[in-house]
Amino acid sequence: MAIKSEVGWTRKNEDGTKLEISARRFGREWLFFHQLKRAEDWEPIKAPPLEDWLELLDTVRRRINRRLLPPDEETRVKKMIYDRFPGTNLDEES
Repeated sequence: MAIKSEVGWTRKNEDGTKLEISARRFGREWLFFHQLKRAEDWEPIKAPPLEDWLELLDTVRRRINRRLLPPDEETRVKKMIYDRFPGTNLDEES
């Protein structure tokens, strides 16, 4: 059975506009989406920046502590970050 989960946060764009970010888990994959305004449709983010991946990792860790996600999800997200951003040091984030 696949676990489905969705988390969201707000971040600012380079030009200072606010973006609503949503990360949705389907099976073992995390898909990222963004929305500028509430009335607009969610648009997929093809290559999420490291900032979004780190926010996701933080959220996953908190959800594991509350037993909303399995403990191995942190390892999977870390692997996805290492694959996309080689040389990233996540040990200091712990």
